[in-house]
Amino acid sequence: MGKNLIQQARGKGGPRYRANSFHFKGRIQYPGIAAQKGTILELIHCAGHSAPLARVQFDTGERVLLAACEGMCVGSEISAVAQAPVEPGNIFQLKDIPEGTLIYNVELQPGDGGKLCRCSGIYARVTARLPDRIMVMLPSKKERSFLPECRAMIGIVAGGGRTEKPFYKAGNRHHRMQAKNKLYPHVKGIAMNAVDHPFGGSRSSKKNKPSTTSRDAPPGRKVGLIAARRTGRK
Repeated sequence: MGKNLIQQARGKGGPRYRANSFHFKGRIQYPGIAAQKGTILELIHCAGHSAPLARVQFDTGERVLLAACEGMCVGSEISAVAQAPVEPGNIFQLKDIPEGTLIYNVELQPGDGGKLCRCSGIYARVTARLPDRIMVMLPSKKERSFLPECRAMIGIVAGGGRTEKPFYKAGNRHHRMQAKNKLYPHVKGIAMNAVDHPFGGSRSSKKNKPSTTSRDAPPGRKVGLIAARRTGRK
């Protein structure tokens, strides 16, 4: 009797593949447009984020969670106005940031609260300012254009070097991945039995089914290189 693939079991929503989101402190978001200055109340750890979070209270009375940057400390002030100095932690629209400045927590659309460059120790860089778009180099070295009204924070996300410390034990890695709803350990399909995966089976080390599959393949077969334009080395 056949079994569901891992991606099918995850989509069903069982407790094994569900993050303990009730432990999370909240979501990262920017304050309202009227906010000008804010004070950092505390730096906290959140299981759902790799970087430490800063709880900030702005002069409008609004409290938000922001990804902390290097050099940020409790009691320091940050600014959210265009006339503020370009210092770590301050919030600007991309049109007001000079070229070459390091930024993080970049908005995809104005007002979405920040979606890109929020992992610990990473940053993006403003590379060019066009009349209607701002060019930003992401950590992957890929350049992407944004609307000038999108907001970002100055600096580098705190917590750099997190990946340099080894886990030492598989149990520690298991609990860390489970907190973020990440599957661990990840088993290759070729190492599974035939009933568990289309690439499984022990008849031969080289399977008789290609790793490329059609975009219209049924759910039980849609694994591997889905709708690949090309394969192999360039």
